[in-house]
Amino acid sequence: MTLQEKPTSRNIPLPIQREVRQRCGFGCVICGLPLYEYEHMLDWANVHRHRAEEITLLCDKHHREKTSGLLPSEAVSEANANPYNLREGVSKPYNLHYTGSYCEVLIGSNVFITKDQGYGTVMIPVSIDETPLLAFILTDGHLLLNINLFDENNNPILMIKNNQLIYSVSPWDIQLVGRNLVIREASRKVLIDIVFEVPNKIVINRGRFLHNGVEILISPECALITNNKLLFKENNCSNCSGGIIIGHHFNESGAAVRVNNVPRYLGDRDEAIKWAKESIKEDFFT
Repeated sequence: MTLQEKPTSRNIPLPIQREVRQRCGFGCVICGLPLYEYEHMLDWANVHRHRAEEITLLCDKHHREKTSGLLPSEAVSEANANPYNLREGVSKPYNLHYTGSYCEVLIGSNVFITKDQGYGTVMIPVSIDETPLLAFILTDGHLLLNINLFDENNNPILMIKNNQLIYSVSPWDIQLVGRNLVIREASRKVLIDIVFEVPNKIVINRGRFLHNGVEILISPECALITNNKLLFKENNCSNCSGGIIIGHHFNESGAAVRVNNVPRYLGDRDEAIKWAKESIKEDFFT
């Protein structure tokens, strides 16, 4: 139990917020929507305290229904005991509002830009072994974001398919605050930090792209393949169908950077980060 008696404000302490998120499956306990608010089930005005077990997650709709009396407290307590996302194992799908004929991706300090060039226009900034980890599809004014994010064991953690966002509830912590999605594997260990700059841009601030034993480590200033110490910094790519393409792909055209042979599960991550810091004389990775 996490407890704070007689708090000085209505602001819920961050450790209690995290405990509530974990217990509730990172979404509204009733419908699973990843856009949520923290709700004191016993009503703040009555208790004036922050106890994790007395706080739950509700989306704006269900929060307003509970506040107005249209949603019984008993129904909220029942859902809190058996949250929607934990029952399903994944979050309720949420549609991102990407649109237009132009897109931009920022990975570290590397920029990828593409305009719609007719039917079949695709930009794949990151792909490993024929699996696009990040891609945009541009067709007839539609802009469709696609992401496949895995953990070190190739288990899917985050999937965005044609703008529809779904995430696993297995990570240690997940936060979607405003436009910023952060998934953490442990305290101070970020798996991905994404900003959805709709209608046409996505920013990867930091994190790790993992697949089939390959790791691409992202900092605000660069991207590093830790397996072979290959570093990318301040590159700009315009109207190129492929960005960082690693491993075998049937279509070998249109890549900004292609790395066919990468050692798998063999790279010394600490040594690669040390080398990167020494090479560029800046401490980008923490």
